[in-house]
Amino acid sequence: MKKVTVLGGGTGSFVILSGLKHHQYDLSAIVTMMDSGGSTGRLRDQLGVLPPGDLRQCLVALSEAPDLWRKLFLYRFENGDLDGHNFGNIFLSALEKVSDNYNEVVKSAEKILHTKGSVIPVTMEKAHLCVKHENGTIIKGEGIIDENYTEQSKIVEAFLEPKINANPRAIKRIQNSDVIIIGPGDLYTSIIPVLLVDNIKQALMSSKAKIIFVMNLMTKSGQTTNYTAQDYIDDLQIYLGRVPDDVLVNNGEIPSDILQWYKSHHEYVVSNNLKSNYSMNVILEDVVDKTTVQLSASDKLSRSILRHSSDKLAQIISQIIT
Repeated sequence: MKKVTVLGGGTGSFVILSGLKHHQYDLSAIVTMMDSGGSTGRLRDQLGVLPPGDLRQCLVALSEAPDLWRKLFLYRFENGDLDGHNFGNIFLSALEKVSDNYNEVVKSAEKILHTKGSVIPVTMEKAHLCVKHENGTIIKGEGIIDENYTEQSKIVEAFLEPKINANPRAIKRIQNSDVIIIGPGDLYTSIIPVLLVDNIKQALMSSKAKIIFVMNLMTKSGQTTNYTAQDYIDDLQIYLGRVPDDVLVNNGEIPSDILQWYKSHHEYVVSNNLKSNYSMNVILEDVVDKTTVQLSASDKLSRSILRHSSDKLAQIISQIIT
């Protein structure tokens, strides 16, 4: 059975893992631990815990537990002192408080949710994501970076404060993987934070695994403003240390009302200017989920309303892997 590893976090990892778990793979997710926004950020600040949000989404995506448990881990409170908090985030934070170490937290959650595959935090240490823009501005904190929509200057450097060590399980999984899937997800707040952890880049550079990058559907204002597909690859290569073997790019039509919503937020379709070559294969497929995502009024963060299709991604990636 092929070892397939998804690298990233947030909604993007949730989407791809939800599809891949229905295929016969030895499946794992290596998850960013730099989130500092929304419910996760509040728990991190008030309780001193590791950020649970990205971990939770991957656990739920791989869950084969009764539907009630999945609903609970996704449930977001809409009023009172817990307004905006996610039940799963609170649950994982409480587990951390009563467990001897974070490996125990993850194993307990995997057991409760009957996950098909393993979820591996990229680190067990606390750090904040920081970025430097071309105009000299430095922003610290993933949550602040994620919400910094008005910034027009290009990000020229991303780094962590302080520098932190990788989870040995993450390094071992990279070394043993047959396929590593990067994305989908926001380039600078979901993907690059994983690559910044000490020794992750080196492990990926020396890995013999096929690396597949799922290209973003839309640009992200403040992070990848006006980026083309080549801009994404150029930035990714800096932190990855190599070019992906395969890049999956959407060529499906996006509904006009969704495009209008993004345009009002100064975000646009990522234009494809990539060409296949000896080191990188570009695959064009319709990977759009045509259903508009309904945003929760209790969620305090701005969210995109367009997603990749779990089923389409899983089918196409299975064809690439075979």
